[in-house]
Amino acid sequence: QVKLVESGGGLVQAGGSLRLSCAVSGGIFSSYPMAWFRQAPGKERDFVAAITWSGGGLYYADSVKGRFTISRDNAKNTVYLQMNSLKLEDTAVYYCAAARGYCSGYQCYDSALYNYWGRGTQVTVSS
Repeated sequence: QVKLVESGGGLVQAGGSLRLSCAVSGGIFSSYPMAWFRQAPGKERDFVAAITWSGGGLYYADSVKGRFTISRDNAKNTVYLQMNSLKLEDTAVYYCAAARGYCSGYQCYDSALYNYWGRGTQVTVSS
């Protein structure tokens, strides 16, 4: 059974930084495309960033380009989301997701691609 556990969320002032981690167990992490999604109160779950199994493909939502960086460490079965220059509108629950299959380009943006999900970690940005 594949399990994803997010950590690193919290309360931060606007302009600050946070680093989210997602530890994966029970599967072949190095084969999974990985992604981060987020859901703000009253809104749908939105794509944030994705990374291919090799780390060679990186994809970002326009709203976070230049501020967020996704990375992975296949030796540690962990994917990260470095979030800089945080804005009030970044406040959301952030979810980590893993896909059994392959993705490329806009395929990686689609939540339906992802088979496994974590429970989420809250990120709150204050003014």
